[in-house]
Amino acid sequence: MDTKYDFGTPEAGERIVYVRPVAVADLPEEIRSQAMGLNTLYALHDASGERLALVKDRWMAFALGRENDMAGVNVH
Repeated sequence: MDTKYDFGTPEAGERIVYVRPVAVADLPEEIRSQAMGLNTLYALHDASGERLALVKDRWMAFALGRENDMAGVNVH
């Protein structure tokens, strides 16, 4: 859960990262074992739906997007 990911350089017009809650129970065992007792993590996805990162809370998800010059959009 502490792995660096290169978000790359977004193409023109694709400066959005999608944030959605993910139940820890729905994740692979390797990730569940690192969730430190949390029930929900927040996933960041690019426009094609590829998961870019998992973080412990919603605030951190949006902060990570901003840190990479991307606007976070909430997905239900």
